[in-house]
Amino acid sequence: MRITRLPPSRRVWIFDLDNTLHDARPHIFPSMHLQIGEFIKRTFGVDDAGADAMRRVFWSRYGTTLKGLMRHYGTDPRKFLRETHRFPELADMLVHENAVRHSLARLGGKKLVFSNAPRHYVEEVLRALGLERFFAAVYTIESTRFRPKPAFQGFRVLLRNHDLDPHRCALVDDVLENLRTAKRLGMSTVWVAPGSLKRPSYVDLRVFSVTELPRFVFRHAHE
Repeated sequence: MRITRLPPSRRVWIFDLDNTLHDARPHIFPSMHLQIGEFIKRTFGVDDAGADAMRRVFWSRYGTTLKGLMRHYGTDPRKFLRETHRFPELADMLVHENAVRHSLARLGGKKLVFSNAPRHYVEEVLRALGLERFFAAVYTIESTRFRPKPAFQGFRVLLRNHDLDPHRCALVDDVLENLRTAKRLGMSTVWVAPGSLKRPSYVDLRVFSVTELPRFVFRHAHE
């Protein structure tokens, strides 16, 4: 992995948020899917099955439901994000490993968050997890002008704004399409995924958890 051959101070780690720094699957994603379904039902007058079908098709085709709604129906993205990311009990919904904080501290280098979620949600999650202090910048769907991963545009905005050489960067993400884009731009790629899944050629490293990263990086740096 190219990034491990650099001095730690020159490395740039770009982290996804959901299902990378915490596990959104047990509570947050089910709630979000319900909220998205309710938004679609209210907006388009469809039933549960119709709303679910729209959500799944757009997620599969565009990476986010929002991108599909914007492209096909001109949906106001800010209204959509306000109405589908409401978590009054967010702190109680988070599933995470306390060791992530220690791992980020050990990792060294510059760190950024790059999420397809809205800023208010990303910042609230980072605060609740106690991870804010580790990140030099937070990039959200608003930062990309609503052109989320895996589109190239969002990555280029991030790289340009921080004057980053992609060859010094690694994307840590659970979504393969996002990692494919990162690799095409010249980044190193780390896939957060169950160990039984086959690693594609554009993934440099697969880890079950972010907490494994410091050990792998140390080992590869000394190979």
